[in-house]
Amino acid sequence: MLSKKVWLVVGAGVIVALLVVLFMTYSRQVAEQRDLEGRLDEATARSTTLAVDRQDLENQLSQAESQLHTSEAQYPQAIESIEYGEYLFEIAEKCNLTLASLNFPRPGASTQGSVTYSMVPLSLPVSGTLEDIFEFIDTIKTDPRFASTSVNSVTMGGGGGSATISITIYGYKR
Repeated sequence: MLSKKVWLVVGAGVIVALLVVLFMTYSRQVAEQRDLEGRLDEATARSTTLAVDRQDLENQLSQAESQLHTSEAQYPQAIESIEYGEYLFEIAEKCNLTLASLNFPRPGASTQGSVTYSMVPLSLPVSGTLEDIFEFIDTIKTDPRFASTSVNSVTMGGGGGSATISITIYGYKR
């Protein structure tokens, strides 16, 4: 049989071993808690930054949508309208020009980036003085009803009293 001393040493050894195991477990849990607290602090700081970034992005989106609506308003929905022909004849008359004829072809499509526009290319044969022809071109380029029109080319006739003006009218497909 074992002596009392041996039992005392074995008991003390078991208690020491238990204390070591408990201390190691406690130390590991304290380290994990510190790590989690650090990550929580980091996530909280990031959350604040993300909230500010989100608000900034929402403001940018709002501005971009506003600019889109402003740009869309400049482009007509339907190019097929006879109003454009009326506008062109009206401008030609104001510029003392004769617009010989006007044929509206079916609208085509033009893609700029991710936006597709409907477009109609027109050929405008006009006659009058050179000064009146240039005034007509300038009016088409600056008239708000033609904010969506580009002048592609101007071919002058012999003697300067006539020209064929190539324009394209754009419409925004909604």
